[in-house]
Amino acid sequence: MPTIDTAYHYYLSTYAKQSTSRYDSHKKSELRSIYNNIVKINKDSPLYKIKRSEDVQKFAIDIKESTRIIKNVVASLSDAEEGIGNAFQKKLAFSSQDDVVSANYLGGSHFSEDADSFTIEVQKLAAPQVNQGAYLDKNRLNLKPGTYSFDLENNTSAYEFQFTINSDDTNFSTQNKLANLITNADIGLKASVVENADGLSALQIESLATGINPNDVFLFSISPQGNHDSMAAIDALGIDHVAQEAQNAVFLLNGTEQMAYENTFLLDNNFELTLHGTSPEGQPAVIGFKTNADAMAENIQTLVDSYNSVLHTANKYSGSQPQSVQLYRDMSGTAFAYQKSLENIGLIVADNGEISIDKDALSETVSSEDYEDKLSVLNDFKNLLNMKANNASLDPMRYVDKVLVTYKNPGKTFVTPYITSIYSGMMMDEYC
Repeated sequence: MPTIDTAYHYYLSTYAKQSTSRYDSHKKSELRSIYNNIVKINKDSPLYKIKRSEDVQKFAIDIKESTRIIKNVVASLSDAEEGIGNAFQKKLAFSSQDDVVSANYLGGSHFSEDADSFTIEVQKLAAPQVNQGAYLDKNRLNLKPGTYSFDLENNTSAYEFQFTINSDDTNFSTQNKLANLITNADIGLKASVVENADGLSALQIESLATGINPNDVFLFSISPQGNHDSMAAIDALGIDHVAQEAQNAVFLLNGTEQMAYENTFLLDNNFELTLHGTSPEGQPAVIGFKTNADAMAENIQTLVDSYNSVLHTANKYSGSQPQSVQLYRDMSGTAFAYQKSLENIGLIVADNGEISIDKDALSETVSSEDYEDKLSVLNDFKNLLNMKANNASLDPMRYVDKVLVTYKNPGKTFVTPYITSIYSGMMMDEYC
């Protein structure tokens, strides 16, 4: 029995909410290289069967995601020209009011060091449209049993929804039925049942999108079908009532009023700004760059965190997946290879391979005149780490517990595409 649903559920619940990086996009030539490497590995792989374990899919997914983070971090530190100063001096933005607006610098290191900071005063946050239904007695049924329908229209499409009320339904069960119907339709809306202080329940429908084009009147509208029963149903449920209209974010950028449809947006393709709240009147937040020393320390911390994360993944499955020790050895070997040099600059390698940062020692290193010579080991470390992470990402199944069936005939190997699909499709037979 395929367990692909289990794999998808774990991925969506664990990783789907993580933001994507521009380093997750690849050129055709890069994708072709990845494919060719997978085929090469595949030709020499022995035939094996995956042992039955609930952790196999989770472990393989965790390997792919933790190594993806490492590769993205390394890529972000390799945008600049060669040289440790350019790599780890990747500029980082700061905000004087993180609770109002946070900033992430996406540009390259070529951005002028003399570039002026700018101010932003948030006057209004972007908001979704919310339709609030009528509050009804949860245990009663205000509608007679039968089939009802209503139209739901957004700015691009129109949909017809039908629902049935049975004699044993209540207002509460009907509202939950409609909430699931609307949310599962996957049309950019989420619906839920809310209760007030009196214990009454109502159906609330909210758009996933925020903001609205000046030429549009609404993000979505609900209207009953043209028959008496459906009109009575919508009137009783009250879900056509707009409790909150969608609104755009409004802010002053260097004193000039600007607008955005969402609370997270790009500014000049260099800064990603996220609005969290409104500014105190007359007190704008200042967005600028962190000092070189602070930026270097934070970039190094990010690299260390991504490295430690993959070790945590290996240790997490050490009980159920004995082969995870190989992942631990492959990745920790990168730190042990440069242990003495790393510790000289403030990166302490523990016996288990994890790296901790002596902030005082690192601060002294990055502030010294010959910091480039002292930090040169970091380029070697990140390059080796990237190679190990890339190998693990290409073939995560090498680290899961499996039964070897047979080796291929040396010199007469051939590609077996289904081996690769064991990960890509997660089509693992529970009875292997």
